[in-house]
Amino acid sequence: MEFIAPESFKSPRGVVQGGLIGGFMDEIMGSAVLAETQGKLLPLNLDMNMSYIKPVPIGKLIGKGRVLKLGRNVAFIEGELFDEDGNLLVKSTSTAMLTEIP
Repeated sequence: MEFIAPESFKSPRGVVQGGLIGGFMDEIMGSAVLAETQGKLLPLNLDMNMSYIKPVPIGKLIGKGRVLKLGRNVAFIEGELFDEDGNLLVKSTSTAMLTEIP
């Protein structure tokens, strides 16, 4: 998936603020579960871990998510966020409870 990080997401350091990156990573991983379950289930995070590898710039970002293991009630998922040049910026993992779409 692709995102555009707007200027309003800029921290005093000139890059995307860390908490907002968490929102990107949550969407990336959640979309992986939604795709894996053919649109039937959404994850409810029980935990989420993020590793900030490089600063996240304002502008176009590319996210890739995957389901590592899908159980009956719990999913193990991961996500990655890249810049336009394909450089890895952030890596995340989550353990999530599977829920029906409200």
